[in-house]
Amino acid sequence: MHIQTSEQERLELGFGDYTCNWGVHICGLYETEAERDEIIFGFLRQGDIAGDLQFYVPAERTREDFAHRYAMLCDGCKDHVHDEDRFRLSSVKDLYYPEGTFSPVAMDEGLDNFYENSQQSGRRNIRATAEMVWALEAVPGVEHLMAYESRLNYFINNKPWISICLYNLTKFNGVVIMQALRTHPYMISKGVVTENPFFQDPDDWLRENAPQFLK
Repeated sequence: MHIQTSEQERLELGFGDYTCNWGVHICGLYETEAERDEIIFGFLRQGDIAGDLQFYVPAERTREDFAHRYAMLCDGCKDHVHDEDRFRLSSVKDLYYPEGTFSPVAMDEGLDNFYENSQQSGRRNIRATAEMVWALEAVPGVEHLMAYESRLNYFINNKPWISICLYNLTKFNGVVIMQALRTHPYMISKGVVTENPFFQDPDDWLRENAPQFLK
């Protein structure tokens, strides 16, 4: 099934026989490890097949555990997960708060640099996914997470990029989940991909909730 998410080219999501278009930001909701892994492993394996540059941030498992399990998915997966031209496997701290404080502005700068470097040899499609349970920790600045999520829609728009942000329904409360839905234009729930009726345009969300981060 195709979900029209932009005017860019199509891609296969790798789970549920779904396709969508590049330039999309998706909130992935799950309750079990099986639900989570169906999304993660399907999404990344499909990217491996397509030759996309992949970015993954585990939080509920170690990078070593992921690499071990990913290695069993395809003939070349064992080597690909360690090849930085194909795969970037980041720790939570290295991506979200390398200096000890989470900052939406610093995240913008880091992602901009990563994207510009990735495109130096021509267009490169990028698949990114992260497990967001790290945000339950007492990280300085984490209260601005949803401002980052809202601003990410500016960053992704018109780029050959797809991000799936994964929220565990058994760990986050309903208030946080609703905030996450308001900052993602598409969602995955029970393995079904749909347009998100709760989404707010980032201009509106930021003006109402975090005006200091309004672009």
